[in-house]
Amino acid sequence: MESIFHEKQEGSLCAQHCLNNLLQGEYFSPVELSSIAHQLDEEERMRMAEGGVTSEDYRTFLQQPSGNMDDSGFFSIQVISNALKVWGLELILFNSPEYQRLRIDPINERSFICNYKEHWFTVRKLGKQWFNLNSLLTGPELISDTYLALFLAQLQQEGYSIFVVKGDLPDCEADQLLQMIKVQQMHRPKLIGEELAQLKEQSVLKADLERVLEAADGSGMLDEDEDDLQRALAISRQEVDMEDEEADLRRAIQLSMQGSSRSMSQDSPQTPSTTLTSEELRKRREAYFEKQQQQQQQEVDRPRQLSYPCERPTTSSGGRGNSQAGDGVSEEDILRAAVTMSLETAKDNLKAERKK
Repeated sequence: MESIFHEKQEGSLCAQHCLNNLLQGEYFSPVELSSIAHQLDEEERMRMAEGGVTSEDYRTFLQQPSGNMDDSGFFSIQVISNALKVWGLELILFNSPEYQRLRIDPINERSFICNYKEHWFTVRKLGKQWFNLNSLLTGPELISDTYLALFLAQLQQEGYSIFVVKGDLPDCEADQLLQMIKVQQMHRPKLIGEELAQLKEQSVLKADLERVLEAADGSGMLDEDEDDLQRALAISRQEVDMEDEEADLRRAIQLSMQGSSRSMSQDSPQTPSTTLTSEELRKRREAYFEKQQQQQQQEVDRPRQLSYPCERPTTSSGGRGNSQAGDGVSEEDILRAAVTMSLETAKDNLKAERKK
């Protein structure tokens, strides 16, 4: 939609923007519209003077400000109507009884001018598509044919006055181009105020980030470009997520050891509430399982000592316990059961900690 002429809001010159967006070019300036307004004021003064320059009405008229323009840049419907007459265009009130009797489908028109509380904007058909050319938007807004009637009805409900532009509009590049192709709009344009607020928020966030980086390295300058900054932020977020997961795992191991220590006998050493490495955790579990295995083996050997000897199981960091068929449970089974119980205890403790 780059070929579409769209003047954005500047001051209170919405009437100028409305006319230029309608005609698709810089056809009118504030000076030219002011000239039309002064001409209308002079015509009204002359009509009032016909009743006598000494009359009370005439003196009151002279004391009142112009009804066709003000210092802010606002121009009346009379100024807009007279400006369009130069191009052979006429304005008809859309909701007037005379126009409603014609029962013309809005989609068959070419353009509309809308006004509410001294704000003017244009809705125009370019090629085969309708566009909202409101100067308060960051760009042209595509309006579908099915939505056009609903859009105009909504404006009327909000108090807008809508005028139909009758006559042949001047040729423009956008109209010729869009006669051959149709455009699609993935994102609706925002109001200029919303865009400025978003840009301001982004500027504040960037300033905060710069202060953080300055405090970190004292450089006071950002050497990376925007892409590098975004990648750094993404990597930082991933590292935070990984650190959170590692912290959860360490808490689970710690709670597991605490849960296991409560079930140990009095002669089993208590594990302090410190972070254990995987090697320390493996050695402590290995020592505990070996001691438990020895106790169980002794209990099994007592009634059989007179009948036959029993081979003691051996454990190592990578070895497996060997027991006779009569023992019933291997060290691997005990280890697996102990690890399962340990993990379940850790899971329950971690859930309880998170609920707190």
